[in-house]
Formats: sequence, structure tokens, C-alpha cells
Amino acid sequence: MVCLHDAREEAFLLVLADGMGGDGAGELASAGVVEVARRLWDAGQWREQPGPLFLESLCQDAHAELHRRRAGLASGEPHSTVVAMMVHRGRVSWAHVGDSRLYRFQGSQLLGRTEDHSLAQLRLQQGQITESELATHPDQHKLLRGLGGPEAPVVEHGCAVLRAGQTYVLCSDGIWEQLSTEELARLSRRRDQQDALREALVLAVERGGQEGDNVALIFARPAEGWWRRYGDRLRWALRRAAPGGRRVAASYNEASS
Repeated sequence: MVCLHDAREEAFLLVLADGMGGDGAGELASAGVVEVARRLWDAGQWREQPGPLFLESLCQDAHAELHRRRAGLASGEPHSTVVAMMVHRGRVSWAHVGDSRLYRFQGSQLLGRTEDHSLAQLRLQQGQITESELATHPDQHKLLRGLGGPEAPVVEHGCAVLRAGQTYVLCSDGIWEQLSTEELARLSRRRDQQDALREALVLAVERGGQEGDNVALIFARPAEGWWRRYGDRLRWALRRAAPGGRRVAASYNEASS
């Protein structure tokens, strides 16, 4: 996970990647996605490109990076999901590949979430299973798209105007398999986001047990007064943990002009 901020442009990039592939390839893959995000952000392409175009480039370049990393491995296949969100000039753009999700809330109301690129999601769309069965279905972990595969990924995009009272949640499947949409809405609105993240991770890890997946989570929302300068401040927090409650990484910041 990474949160990148440009103070002059008051722009933000949030990226979450969930690696897979065995023999340490998953960690190599997710680190590769974050490395590409940092590189493109530092190069400043986002200043001249529309948000969706920049995020498309991020996903395709990350896919190519995983292919390069695979060449140096004796075993393992570096693959990764990605969900990325960019805030610039009062607009929010997002993109995803795989089953890491982005949720959008207005207060307690769900405005929408990304649809997983998984066999279970396909069964849901075809009416074979219900939304409540999605998280525990055997086909949930059978991904139809991802970074690092034999073909260039088809990236899903979305965009919206940033509005007061909104919150955004970016998370890996280890989170949304264990926490309901209602719980994510409630926790993402809490004033103390660090406290909310701790509660979310404890719930996910406890419910997942020893067989639970790693959990990665980012909360983001406009800070008070953002509308004065097209969202001149974004409050964000992120945290990641492994089964058993071991904390892997955590960070929190509030950027302001």
C-alpha cells in the first residue's frame, strides 16, 4: 500500500496491491506494483493526463514490471491484484484489477463498489449465488483477471466528483470477506481513523482465524473545508496486518496547504 501526495497540486494517489504466486512471488509482485506507482507519480505524468488514463498506465506498467520480475525467479509466479484511487482538482478516479475493492459511501449509504474479477462474482451476476454467499463461495479466490498474467489486463475504471460527507474504502479480500458493507461504512466515518482501522483489523483477523487471509485497508475522506480549494486536504489512513494480528505496516497522515 502507498499514499502519495503532491502539496502544490493538492493531488493524492492511493494504491493497494494484494500479491500472490507462491514462493515469495506474491510479496515481490505487490512491492512491484507500489514501486511502479511511486515511479510514475514522481515522473509527474498525472499532471498532464486525465485520471483514468494515468491509472490505466499505472496498471499496464505494473503488469509489465511483474513480467520482468518473473524472469529472475527460479520458481513462483508473481501476480497481483490492484485497486488505485486518484484525487485531483476535486475529482476522484479509480481503477482495479482482481478482487481488491473500492467502496464509496455518502454517510452510511453505499454509492457503489467495484465488482470483483472472480468466478464467484460472475456466478453472482448470473444469479447462481447471492451477495451474502460471495465471500465464502469456493470460487471466490479463482480470479479471472490480474496483473502479471500471460495477457495484458483489462482494467476497470470509475470516476466521480469529490463531495463533502463521502468516504472511500480500499481493501484486500481479507477485509471484505470478514467485514460487512455496513461495518465498513460505520468504521470509515469514525472521526479517529486510526482507532477505526485497529477495530477493523481486529475484527477481520479474529473472524478469519488461523486460515484467514492477510488484510490490507485504506480509509480516505475529505477533511473539513476541502471544498474551499477543490479538496485541498484529504485525510487518509492505511494499515495492513497478517493472520494472528501481526502488524506489517501502518501509516497515517493529514495533508494540508
